[in-house]
Amino acid sequence: MPNRAVIKTDKAPAAIGSYSQAVKVNNTIYLSGQIPLVPETMELVSDDFREQAVQVFKNLQAVCEAANGSLDDLVKLNLYLTDLSNFATVNEVMEEMFTKPFPARAAVGVSELPKGAQFEAEGVLVI
Repeated sequence: MPNRAVIKTDKAPAAIGSYSQAVKVNNTIYLSGQIPLVPETMELVSDDFREQAVQVFKNLQAVCEAANGSLDDLVKLNLYLTDLSNFATVNEVMEEMFTKPFPARAAVGVSELPKGAQFEAEGVLVI
């Protein structure tokens, strides 16, 4: 059985279901999806897509930091957008919040996300 530990922080939204914010196995951390909830209120940051994207990456950053890493340690991201016309905005936000080389990535258009969010991201971190 691999060495497994749960990663948890109050600086990211609490789980709203039966999952952990992240799970560490050896030096790999599997991050659960983050939607644009403000951790203190558990409400969406706003209806503005760009603000939602920034909040999602702030939430991921908080979980990365709880695992002793950062966004730049992400090796894989999966992005979920309810409107793929916002894809250029995601790229802009990532260029502001990440440094090169960027992680491998997939982007998927979905019809709906929890709590009416327009964007969700999850990933794999290696430290």
